[in-house]
Amino acid sequence: MVASIGMPAAKVEPEPLVSARVKVRPKAQLTLPEEIRRALHIREGDEVEFAVHDDGTVTLRGYVSVPTDQAWFFTPQWLAGEHEADEEIRAGRGAVHESADDMFAHLDALAEDS
Repeated sequence: MVASIGMPAAKVEPEPLVSARVKVRPKAQLTLPEEIRRALHIREGDEVEFAVHDDGTVTLRGYVSVPTDQAWFFTPQWLAGEHEADEEIRAGRGAVHESADDMFAHLDALAEDS
């Protein structure tokens, strides 16, 4: 048995889903291989985000910019409400209304009951 005194244990990396190697071109440009673009759902014109970690690994992910007038939709409170609504719909709870007036009348009745 060989013991390594004072040496850190080798880190076992999980197998990547997709792996590719590219060459950096002039002006530090590179082309993301098609299999990487597909795996990350990246298309021409999309933004990507690079992050360099302490151990030297680099994370690349697709990045979506949100217009400021739509940022409210991505707040944790709004997303929690969307998740709750999805669960209610999946469970078969909810109501279908013939018109906006019917919907508002239903909401008013619910408010009066609470």
